[in-house]
Amino acid sequence: MSGWQEYISSLMRDGLCCDAAVISMAHQQLLAAHPGGVLENMTQLEIQALLDRNRDTLLTKGATLGGVKCLVIRDNLYTDTNNYTMDLRTKQQENMCLILVGQNGIQGGTLNLKAFKMRSQPLGF
Repeated sequence: MSGWQEYISSLMRDGLCCDAAVISMAHQQLLAAHPGGVLENMTQLEIQALLDRNRDTLLTKGATLGGVKCLVIRDNLYTDTNNYTMDLRTKQQENMCLILVGQNGIQGGTLNLKAFKMRSQPLGF
């Protein structure tokens, strides 16, 4: 199991998430994803659209991740606040993008806190 895959497994362990993925922002590629989840099916085009610096299309038309259409609720990925977060809702170490999908009923703030805590932990690889 790769280091990133172990990272995904640790994110999934507490049962708050039903899916998770890590994307390299520098290479715009999927590094790891929860096996059997929608995010493991993300295409290169979906990743590029999600990470594109031109946010207009993303904000007006939404994003597609693993073939699932998502609505952008809040986009702080490239703001000056160093927040680096995006809140998406489905309609139906190195620079990376961590995507967490909560179980039904899990609040976004819970996942934001989880991602923040995971970001500050040493990865060990």
